[in-house]
Amino acid sequence: MNRLIRQIERTVSWIGRAAGLLNLALIVVVVTDVLLRWFFSLTSAWVIELEWHLFALIFLLGIPYALQQDRHVRVDLFYESFRPRDKALVNVVGTLIFLLPWAAVLLYTSWHYAAEAWISGEGSPNPNGIPYFFPIKAVVPFAAALLILQGIATGWHAVRNSQEI
Repeated sequence: MNRLIRQIERTVSWIGRAAGLLNLALIVVVVTDVLLRWFFSLTSAWVIELEWHLFALIFLLGIPYALQQDRHVRVDLFYESFRPRDKALVNVVGTLIFLLPWAAVLLYTSWHYAAEAWISGEGSPNPNGIPYFFPIKAVVPFAAALLILQGIATGWHAVRNSQEI
């Protein structure tokens, strides 16, 4: 089991770092878009859609990584004063009751959404827009599955940490 957890975490870490690098691409695209609009009054639906596609990739692929790195927002009013064992219990319960069911629903519903987009070859309704939307829509169930795997790994660590304390 430990080897499987390590492999999940390596995969999530690699994908998360790659998603982080997409921030640089997003910055270049946005700055270029702004400069072209500002100085030459040029804009394109394709560029605007590329901006939100990049943002979606950063967001979707960054969620499992943020979970792995324990960077999600948490109400620390009580949590910070908890003993390590109590923190581990909160993490296990939160993972089992909130994270995994929500991610499973996301995976189930987004799978159909992505499949329909893929089958129809869905593209932009805008003239000069991105011709294919279905690849980005396929990332939604992929990210949900990655979140489930990382949730299992996070829960595993929380259980192990609570046993060691």
